[in-house]
Amino acid sequence: MQYKTEVEALDALAGKYRALREEIAKVIVGQDDVVKNVLISIFSRGHCLLVGVPGLAKTLLVNTISEVLGLKYSRIQFTPDLMPSDIIGTEILDETRNFKFVKGPLFANIILADEINRTPPKTQSALLEAMQERSVTSGGITRRLQEPFFVLATQNPIEQEGTYPLPEAQLDRFMFNVYLDYPSFEEEILVVKNTTSGRLTQLDTIMDGEDIRFFQELVRKVPVTDNVMEYAVNLAAKTRPATSRAHPMATEYINWGAGPRASQYLIVGAKCHAAISGKYAPDIEDVNAVAYAVLRHRVVRNFKAEAEDISVEHIVGTFLKESG
Repeated sequence: MQYKTEVEALDALAGKYRALREEIAKVIVGQDDVVKNVLISIFSRGHCLLVGVPGLAKTLLVNTISEVLGLKYSRIQFTPDLMPSDIIGTEILDETRNFKFVKGPLFANIILADEINRTPPKTQSALLEAMQERSVTSGGITRRLQEPFFVLATQNPIEQEGTYPLPEAQLDRFMFNVYLDYPSFEEEILVVKNTTSGRLTQLDTIMDGEDIRFFQELVRKVPVTDNVMEYAVNLAAKTRPATSRAHPMATEYINWGAGPRASQYLIVGAKCHAAISGKYAPDIEDVNAVAYAVLRHRVVRNFKAEAEDISVEHIVGTFLKESG
């Protein structure tokens, strides 16, 4: 695709985003913030962790997004007996007695890693390599994954028996941690009406992989003023207890704060949020718009916070209120 200027390209991105939202809304009722954050993750070349109880249309959401984006979709149900070769692929002996590599489900554009915390660390580490390096290693050979590559992982917050909690290093690879909540009464009526009528919805493809790669590069080029950059870095620094820029609340209630990757994602996310909102440069409002999703899985509360029922959302909200 050819655009005369970057401003024209940013206008096109905002228009494509609006078209995507309209098309996705044909199938997904409500969940506006969730859809918005998932699309921001894709255009920012990041990954997203969805936390919600079963039955909130997480699978339908990612399937719908892959369809309107014209991308190859793969769903992996993570279980305690899942091995790395089950997701990466394996070598087999074909009819000519030569070894042939059979690609696993990771060789797709959008991966739904369903209940990621139910699989052992060995398999989680294989997924981690794919997320970080955009490649997988099997039999000593590294194979590149097709771009764009995006992992949407889900976790069930209710049942923790028989799970393998994701280590902080792996959680840090996810750009966003997004909470899904129950739909409103009116939205649930619409969901039931749409899904029990036998009506089939035909979705149009709004863009393809080449468009997405172009817009991912475009988002990175969006300029950021020094004061917005300093605001984002200072916001991440406030979460680090017992440091020079730590907020008193962080020292009191946080064990570990957000690292530099949080600062990077705050800026990239703010750039994308500004672009899809029709702006040509992000401001502090755009940083605040992505702050919860970027920080909630990077801030580890201490025992005192848990005992006093002080949530991460409350802590981050306090930082944002005082910074604003």
